[in-house]
Amino acid sequence: MTMEPLSKEVSERSKLGRREILIGGLSVAVAAGVATRPASAQVPAVGEAGVGRQAPDAPATGASTVAQHRVEVAGPNGLVAAGHPLASMAGLRMLMQGGTAADAAVAVMAVLNVVEPWASGAAGNGFATCFEGKTGKITALAFAGAAPRLLEDTASAADLTAGPKAVVTPGAFGGWIELARRYGKLPLSVLLEPAIGYARDGHPLDPSIAQSIVRQQARLTQYPTTAAIYFPGGNPPAARAMFKNLPLARSFQALADAETAAIKGGASRDGGLTAAYDHFYSGPIAREMDRFSRANGGWLRLDDMRSYKPKWVEPVSTNYRGLDVICSPLTSRTGIETCEQLNLLEGFDIGAMPADSPRALHLIAECIKIAKADVYRYAADPASAPAPVSTLISKEFANQRRRLINPARTIPFPAGADIGNARSPVLSFRGGRSVPGDTTNISITDSDGNAIGVTTTLGGGFGANVIMGDTGLFCNNGLREGSTAPYREHPNFVKGGRVPLLGNCPTIVLDKGQFKMVFGTPGGETIGQTQFQYLVNVIDRGLPVQAAIEAPRLALDADPGFYTPGAAITLQLESRFSADSSAGLRAMGHNVRSVGPYAIGSIQAILQSQHGTRLAGSDPRRMGYAVGY
Repeated sequence: MTMEPLSKEVSERSKLGRREILIGGLSVAVAAGVATRPASAQVPAVGEAGVGRQAPDAPATGASTVAQHRVEVAGPNGLVAAGHPLASMAGLRMLMQGGTAADAAVAVMAVLNVVEPWASGAAGNGFATCFEGKTGKITALAFAGAAPRLLEDTASAADLTAGPKAVVTPGAFGGWIELARRYGKLPLSVLLEPAIGYARDGHPLDPSIAQSIVRQQARLTQYPTTAAIYFPGGNPPAARAMFKNLPLARSFQALADAETAAIKGGASRDGGLTAAYDHFYSGPIAREMDRFSRANGGWLRLDDMRSYKPKWVEPVSTNYRGLDVICSPLTSRTGIETCEQLNLLEGFDIGAMPADSPRALHLIAECIKIAKADVYRYAADPASAPAPVSTLISKEFANQRRRLINPARTIPFPAGADIGNARSPVLSFRGGRSVPGDTTNISITDSDGNAIGVTTTLGGGFGANVIMGDTGLFCNNGLREGSTAPYREHPNFVKGGRVPLLGNCPTIVLDKGQFKMVFGTPGGETIGQTQFQYLVNVIDRGLPVQAAIEAPRLALDADPGFYTPGAAITLQLESRFSADSSAGLRAMGHNVRSVGPYAIGSIQAILQSQHGTRLAGSDPRRMGYAVGY
C-alpha cells in the first residue's frame, strides 16, 4: 500500500466531512504496517538509547511514516474502549470502584447518551455479547423494542423516518438494567452519576456533534421539545462550548432516586433495579412518553412500554481458521452476515495476498455481496417468520454459494439463495431507498476476566429526531427503510408489534475456549463489512489491535438497497488505497468510488496478545478512545 502525501490529506480534510473533522489533528495517513528505516536509525547504540540524538522524540530519529495514530492501551486490571473519551473514563471509574465489565458498560452507555446523542440513548435499542471469565460461557442480550402496535403500515416513508410516528418502543434502558442485574455489582445511582453530571452541568460539545446538529437543523427544529435542548435561543450550540441536557439529567436522576428509595424501603439490589425499570417502563417516564405521543399523533402507548422485555438469546457463531467467532443473533442481521462472509472467504488464502491487492479486495467485496443477498432475503423478527439461520451460517452452504465468485470478475448483485421451502421472491416494491443508520460501540474487560461488547443505536442520526416530552430522550427510528424491508410481502416489512432488524453485532472471539478478543463497530449497512475486514486483519494478516483497526477499508453500497436483487453496487474505497488498487478493481468490473481516508466504521476492540496480555484499540475515524488501568 502506498502512502498518501500530506498535501493530499489536507486537501481531503478541506471537504469538511464529519469524519474529516474528527481527525482534524492527524498529521499523516496511517499505514497498515510500520515503515522501515536504516538499521542504524532503528537500533541506537546501547550507551545512547533513550537520550540525546537517539531519544524517542528526537527530530533526527523521528519516523517518516506512522503505523497508527493512537497507541494500543494496556490494562491488566481492566480496559474500556468506547465512542467518546468521557464515556470511556466513566466506565474506567466504575472498574476502579470495584465494578464489573457490566457496571462499566451501563455507565458508558449513559454518558454516551449525553455526549454522543445522535448515535445512542436510553430510549434506543441494541445488543450485548457477554463472556463470563470464570465459566467461559457466552451469552447475548437483545434489547430491541418492537414497532408500536397501533402503527399503520400504509404510513409514508417520511413519517417512518422522523417524527412521533417513527418511534420504536424503547429497549436500551431495559438492557442496561438486565446487564446490571445479571453481571453487575454497583448501584444504578453510581452508574448514572457521571452521565447526570455531564447532562446537568454540561460538557464541551465535540465538533462532530455540533456539525451533525447543524446538518439536521431543518428537521430537529420542527419539534419544540428538541429545539429547546439543541437550539437554545434559536441557535445551534457551538463546537467545544458547554452543552447541557437538563431534562435528561432529571430523567436519569429520577431513575437513580427510584432505586435509592426502594433500597431504603428494604428492597434488595435486584429490587432496587426493578424499581428503576418500572419507573421507566410503567411509571412517570412511560406515562410522559404516552402523553406526548398521543398529543402529537404518534403511535407509542403505555401498553407498548409495559409489554417490552429485554431477552437473553443464544448467539450465532462460526469457526474461522480455528477460532470461534460468536456474534449477535436475530433480530440483528449482522451476526449471520459476519458468519457467512467468513465461511465464504475461508476457501481463499487471503493472508497470502497483499492487503491492498485488487485480487484480495475483490474477494472480500464478493463475499460481502453474496452474504448480503442471502441475509436480506431471509432475516426478520423470528416471531414473524423463522429464518434458516443454521443453513445460512453453515460451511456446506458457504461451499455452495462460493461457486458464484469469479476470482477475476465481479458479479451483479444476486438474489438470495433458495433454501428449502423458501418464500417466493417478493415483488411489490414500495419505493424509496435505505436510510443510513448511526450507532456506537463499546468493548470492555475487567479484572475477573469478564468481557462485554455492546453496540447500541438510535437508528438514524438523532433517531426519530423528536425529544419525547420532558424526558430529554430520543427514540430509535427503526421503522425506516433499511431496518425494515421495502417489500410488503417480506416478513421484515413494517408492522405493529414486529421488531425491526438491527445491524448491531458486538462480537467475541475464542481460541480453544479462551478469550481472544471483543470488538464491534457502528456504521449501519457497513457494520458487518467493517467487522469482517477487522477479523481478516487480525486473524489472516496478524496485525496488532490498533493497526488492524486503522488499516484502510472498503464498503459496498446498494441502490436502492440490499433487499433488491440486481441493485446497483458501488464499491467505496477509503482514499488511502493506492491508485493501482482502484484501477485493478475497475478492470474487474467494479464501480469504484473513493471516499474519505477515514470514512468507514469505527471499531472499538480489545485483543489478547500472544503473551496473554490484553490490549485495547480505538478507531480514529470517529472520536472513540480506549483507556485502561
